[in-house]
Amino acid sequence: MPLPDDVQVMSVDDHVIEHRGVWVDRVPSKFGDAIPHIERLDDGNDWWFYEGHKAGNFALNAVAGKPWDQFNTDPRTYDDMRPGCFDIAERTKDMDADGVWAQMCFPNMAGFAGRIFESSADKDLGHACVVAYNDFILDEWCGYAPGRQVPVMLLPYWDVEASVREVYRVAAKGAKTYTFPELPHMRGFPSYHTSHWDPLFAATQETDLVVSIHFGSSGKSDMVPQGGMKVIHFGNAIDPAKLADHQGNAINDIAIMGLNSAFAMAQLLTSPVFHKFPRLRFALSEGGIGWLPYMLERIDYVWERHRSYNPQVNQEIPPSVVFKDHIFGCFISDAAGIANRHLIGIDNIMFESDYPHADSNWPHSRKMLAEALADVPDDEARKIAEDNARRVFNFPRLA
Repeated sequence: MPLPDDVQVMSVDDHVIEHRGVWVDRVPSKFGDAIPHIERLDDGNDWWFYEGHKAGNFALNAVAGKPWDQFNTDPRTYDDMRPGCFDIAERTKDMDADGVWAQMCFPNMAGFAGRIFESSADKDLGHACVVAYNDFILDEWCGYAPGRQVPVMLLPYWDVEASVREVYRVAAKGAKTYTFPELPHMRGFPSYHTSHWDPLFAATQETDLVVSIHFGSSGKSDMVPQGGMKVIHFGNAIDPAKLADHQGNAINDIAIMGLNSAFAMAQLLTSPVFHKFPRLRFALSEGGIGWLPYMLERIDYVWERHRSYNPQVNQEIPPSVVFKDHIFGCFISDAAGIANRHLIGIDNIMFESDYPHADSNWPHSRKMLAEALADVPDDEARKIAEDNARRVFNFPRLA
């Protein structure tokens, strides 16, 4: 049965392909040609250049509207994708065509959590680029049609004090969440088990922001030993000629990348994070939900048997209980997760459309979501399609 007409579908994972002027129009000119900018090379491709080098991926997998047999990881130019990828007026029209009322858009050029800026030779420039991106999202992207875009911020997470300042700044301007590496220890930073991130999480809790951890935002798979197979760095250009070295292919890598969300969840639920910050919320962006029932059962089973000699783990509250108030998953197409939704918790499930990536079903997202929820009672379907996202991200309907 269709979703009731008054349901405003909310997608909690989509992507913006930044237009040419995002940084050159906002970063102080003193940084010169190091500022992120587009150059069209002799091969006819548009490329982002940052600090004198090719940077990130020009338009990772921005293939919405193309036939499946034309999908690839790397459109060549702005002319090779829908204008809705980078133009907010056109994006809003594409959302209307898709039956999606509101979106949350993650960045592209700098990686899903900004790791290109983390790697900056000039950290002052990297910080300035984060601030410029956030102003673009708040003032231009989300300001175009209030109520249609949930503001997703970047942080200079390599500098905790600077990140705290940016949290307060963007929260005052209407931010609802920021994107963060799902496994910071994989980027050489302290893990969730340390106190390193406490000032950031304290500010996050105080401002009522959500931490969104998008799969692949660490740029690595937690499952692959660094001395073994080569790792695909999501958010950068993928060279098909090198996939043989990875002893796999893009299908294998993309299919298992959601398991990074499982690793992140296990890290969080066995850490002191939510016991220190009882109002903190994490969203597992593009991680899927079908694996959640098994993971929740398994982590409780292991916790019961091994907590006694792991005194750093909370000894009183099972991880699955902590999960219910603090961690939220989302899905595009996930029959297993929907069938087992009560093992997850109806209040912990949200929808994502992933426009303009290859997982997106544009322009049929609402239709396919309705089909996926056909056997789900209306009250539960409303929560999954809209209400949970509005509650978690504090994004009420406009009058």
